[in-house]
Amino acid sequence: MHEGGGLPCTRLTARQALAAVADTYRELPEPPGGFAPAASGPPPKAPPSTSPEPPSKAPPDSPEAGLSAGAAGPDGPLGWRGYDEARARARARTGEDESVVAALAVIGGTEAVVLSFEFRYLGGSLGERTGDRLEAAYTEARERGLPVVSLIATGGSRMQEGMRALTQLQRVTRQSALNRAAGLPQIAVLRDPTTGGGWATLGAAADVILALPGAQIGFAGSRVRPPDADPHAYSAEGQLASGQIDAVVPADRLRGTLQRWLRLLCPPGGSAGRDVEPATPPKALGAPGLPESGWQAVLRAREARRPHAEAYLEAYLDDREEISGDRCGGVDPGLRCGFGRRDGRTIAFAAQCGTATRPAGFRTAARLVRLADRLGIPVLTLVDTPGAANDAAAERAGAGAAIADCFAALATARVPVTSLLIGEGGSGGALALAAPGRLWATPDSYFSVIAPELAAAILKRDERQIHDTADQLRIRPQDLLELDVIRGIVPPT
Repeated sequence: MHEGGGLPCTRLTARQALAAVADTYRELPEPPGGFAPAASGPPPKAPPSTSPEPPSKAPPDSPEAGLSAGAAGPDGPLGWRGYDEARARARARTGEDESVVAALAVIGGTEAVVLSFEFRYLGGSLGERTGDRLEAAYTEARERGLPVVSLIATGGSRMQEGMRALTQLQRVTRQSALNRAAGLPQIAVLRDPTTGGGWATLGAAADVILALPGAQIGFAGSRVRPPDADPHAYSAEGQLASGQIDAVVPADRLRGTLQRWLRLLCPPGGSAGRDVEPATPPKALGAPGLPESGWQAVLRAREARRPHAEAYLEAYLDDREEISGDRCGGVDPGLRCGFGRRDGRTIAFAAQCGTATRPAGFRTAARLVRLADRLGIPVLTLVDTPGAANDAAAERAGAGAAIADCFAALATARVPVTSLLIGEGGSGGALALAAPGRLWATPDSYFSVIAPELAAAILKRDERQIHDTADQLRIRPQDLLELDVIRGIVPPT
């Protein structure tokens, strides 16, 4: 058993990175199969340390560093000249006999299977033996009902093993899918670099993707990109801006961030197959009295000083972490999604912030709902938008499909979804985040099939008739209750 300690960074060894985030860990048993170093004994292990280099290891020509040809023959499955020697040098340099270390670890009191890559072992590349270890680790996680945390630093598939190496991506993907179907969370930490198949499987397929500042991230490695490629697009910061990862986390905050995420995603007894208690709707934070007219309801909901999503999340949740981006190239800053704690249990949230919701926002909300559903975590949505963004950019980004997907995510969720209308409820853009049959409203909110001004314009009414139109639409909270659109009007705190 190893004790953790130290700060993680992009250039730590596999064991140093593991020790930097874990309280304690022990290495998982070596899986059978594949071609590997001679079985004369276990390879020397580098102690957890924050020093840049581990102690010196056995020389390449020693019996401990010898390589067995195995069924694959000398120099691996392709007979790649010098491959055995390259692996021997890598083993002598790193003390590892493969590019990944798999361990059973405790992180902030939560047990997890951790996969830590050793980039100094042939660039952290994935070969057949790597695939054996990854498959065994995912299987161990399923058998124990544990999350998987991947500390990734890889250049991709191992060329010296050719297509036999590339097909390991299919193995890893299948194992990840099996763990996903079992309701087990997966968290990826992207170190430097995370490229090729390692990014496109363990990295991009994770439920929550964190990256260290400045880490190189992308399917294309630095030597195979177009010469005029923008380097920012291949950085942690660039991937965050394009909605591909959830957060860039400084090295000195990574351990605490992982601890919080594991506590949030691994609630005791959490399972999508169990009965889950719904989240209770938050109390109203704004004006307590009900509006006298439809237009007054509109004005109160549009009041800039009324409480918005941040105020409700702050009052409702003890602690929270957020996801970001739709994994399709977009981020909507007007929609907040994540997980938080209330009364000792985890609640997932998707909160509109009063702006027109963009396609990326709807896709991010759908991603949040489906993840919560798979993990057996109840969902709270806060509805507050004048409507879906309807500019040309939104149409090009697939506004209709994004809204439809959000509707479908809420309609098919097996966990209960609770919704609270806290401001404007503008047409389908608001309804897409409103739980069918479980919608409440605050006194300073309204919900309408269309904005009163637009309704008057479509009906070719005079501007002076907007107030009458608002009344006719019956958009006040008390109207919505009478029409059986909402279940109730929440009281103030």
